[in-house]
Formats: sequence, structure tokens, C-alpha cells
Amino acid sequence: MKLNNLLKSLIVLSILISTSTCAMASIATDAKLQYNKGVDYYKLGQFEESASCFQKAIELDPNYIDAYYNLGSILEYLKQDEAALAVFKQIILRKPDDYESVYKAAVLSKKVGEYEKAKMYLTLIPTDSLIGSRAKQLADSMGTDIQTAKAEQTQPKSYQEANPQNNSDGMYSDITSPTGIVTDPNGNLYVAGFSDNTIYKIGPDNKKIVYIKSEKIDGPIGLAIDSKGNIYIANYNKNNILKVDKNGAITELIENVPNPYCMYITGDLLFISSQGSNSIIRFKLNK
Repeated sequence: MKLNNLLKSLIVLSILISTSTCAMASIATDAKLQYNKGVDYYKLGQFEESASCFQKAIELDPNYIDAYYNLGSILEYLKQDEAALAVFKQIILRKPDDYESVYKAAVLSKKVGEYEKAKMYLTLIPTDSLIGSRAKQLADSMGTDIQTAKAEQTQPKSYQEANPQNNSDGMYSDITSPTGIVTDPNGNLYVAGFSDNTIYKIGPDNKKIVYIKSEKIDGPIGLAIDSKGNIYIANYNKNNILKVDKNGAITELIENVPNPYCMYITGDLLFISSQGSNSIIRFKLNK
């Protein structure tokens, strides 16, 4: 079961975790082992080690919802709000009716100053759900209410249909200034939107979502993806290369790359074309 509140007593937490483990027969054994190690580290107050284990559990089983939730909760407790938000977004992608996670995403969006996103998440929470009253309180704290927020958004801004316009050319529309594109082994398509500083994700079901949108992104052009699912962004206007891990957390991988443009990965090498220096940069990725 999820770590619903990191400030609860460890005795209660132990009972909840053991109950959950019995219910997760479909989770891969090696992922469960990492998950349980994460719980053990948490009991010892070693939160960073605990988070690392939950991360490993997710890498072993990308659909391990409770591992995502616990990782996100620990990151929130450690005040790593942007990273925590990225984790809860991953839960919502996999289980849209996990309203606890939707609420967490709303709270964290407010914390990082993304108020419209926070309102959007609140509109996804049914008012008669167990968490409905908390959603109402959060909306009140932002000077709005759920009905008003719903009226402002006839559909979530991070989600749209992206069906091809016709069957002959398979064109996807309504992507602002599309530039780089990559795909992952699961059939997802990632597209960089240069003008709105956004990375879109289009699934095999042709559903389009805003996968990443952050002030760290400015003029994304080239995209590349490695064997672990990390995405690399040629951040043209900021002259750097960003790395986005599988949970959506963004870090600066390389700085001072004048106008990076195209990228290509082979083995453990990342190649980047730099328009501003008329050169190709080779960078060795960590395994």
C-alpha cells in the first residue's frame, strides 16, 4: 500500500506495507525486493536510500503504481517538489482514476507556481469521491471552486485527441512548431514543440498529452532517447542539453552548447550538432 502520510507512525506504516505486499502478486519479484528494501530504508529514516530503491523498483516494473506513489511522497517530503510532481504525473498516465495522485499533482503544481495546471488536476477529481472535500479546500485556497475551474476548461489542457487527419498520410495536428521527434519501445511518440517549450507524448491509442512543460525548456529542437528510456533535449535558446528521466524529472546534462540542434545516440555515445560553433559534440553517457 502507498505511504499515505510520511508523518504517520512506523508501526502503522509497517502494517499497511505488509498488507500491500500480499496483494501485489502480479508485480515482478525483483521489483518487489527493491520495493521492500525501500520500505526498510524508510523505517530507518534513510529517505534518499529509500527513494533510490523505489526508483529501482519502477525501472524493473514501469507499472508499479505503489512504488511511484511512495517515491513521489518521499520526494515531496524532501521538498523536491518538481521531481515529485513528475512522479505523480506518471501515475496519472497509467491510472487516471487514482484521485489521491491527481490531488497530489494539484498540490505540487500549486507549490511550483503552475496554478492553471493545479486547477486542471482538480477538475479531474469527482466531488463525491473520498478526496473531494480536500480538492474543494485546495480550490478555495486558490480563490476558485471546482465548478468554476471546470467551466474554464472544457477539457484538460494537457490532454487532447491526436488522431491522424486522414488514413493516407497519418498527420497529427495541433502541435505548435513541431521539431524533434523520437519513439520508445512501447510505441509512444515524443514531439518537441519549439514555440510553446513543450514535449508532447502521443500514445499508440493516438492520445496526446503534454509530457513535459517547464521553465527549464526554451526552444527545444532535437530529441534523442536512450535504451533506458531517458529523453535528451537540444535546448536551442538556452544553449544546453537537458535530460528527462523516465519519471519526467529534468536535469541539465551539458551546458555551453551554442545553439544545439540535432542529436543521435549510438551505444553509450550522444552526438550533438552545434549550429553556433559549427561543430559536432560527442558526449559519453553514463551507464
